[in-house]
Amino acid sequence: MSRDEPGVSPGRVRRGVTVFSDRSSRYQARHLLLPPTLLSLSRLGFAACFPWLSEEPRAALAVLALAGASDVLDGWLARRNGMVTATGAVVDGVTDKLFVLTVALTLLAKHHLSPAELLLLGTRELGELPLVVWLAVSPAVRRARIDSPRANGLGKAATVMQFASVAASLAGVRSLAIWLASTGLLGLVSAASYWHRELGNLRRAPKPRRPGQRRTKA
Repeated sequence: MSRDEPGVSPGRVRRGVTVFSDRSSRYQARHLLLPPTLLSLSRLGFAACFPWLSEEPRAALAVLALAGASDVLDGWLARRNGMVTATGAVVDGVTDKLFVLTVALTLLAKHHLSPAELLLLGTRELGELPLVVWLAVSPAVRRARIDSPRANGLGKAATVMQFASVAASLAGVRSLAIWLASTGLLGLVSAASYWHRELGNLRRAPKPRRPGQRRTKA
């Protein structure tokens, strides 16, 4: 789909990222049908397949590779075609976490990971959990996030490390502890960067005017 096709308005540049100009900073159901968002949603299918293939290392690694490729390509496709939307940014993050959660619980159930190793794998998610709760209960935080629908580079790197650690677990490598420790450290840094970004968005967001309040001149 090109930027000039029906349903895709020409993009505008915000902080170096081209986004939709037709209220792209608002969640819209029709943005779920954009190719980058559909690519993100494909990870739900991969998540559903993984538990059934976890005892077949080659098949499980293939699913992991496809999910990882979709995680890289969805953002690239969105930026390249001016399809960056608030809806797509949320779907990308949610499908990442659902896929990783499904894989992690499967590996725990199959005794490929211990509970302590599972905690290392999910360090980022644990660090972000209070932020997710805050986002859910605070309209101000939600508005600030909607106005800045950007992916987090450290978050993407943490996801790649999670996938690499899972692959190491499936392959039975002896250095799994190093992979998991690296994943935990990067997950901690990633969670901190998410907090820093959202707090910055909140500080920069315009304060809503009260009824009858006049706009002050700069």
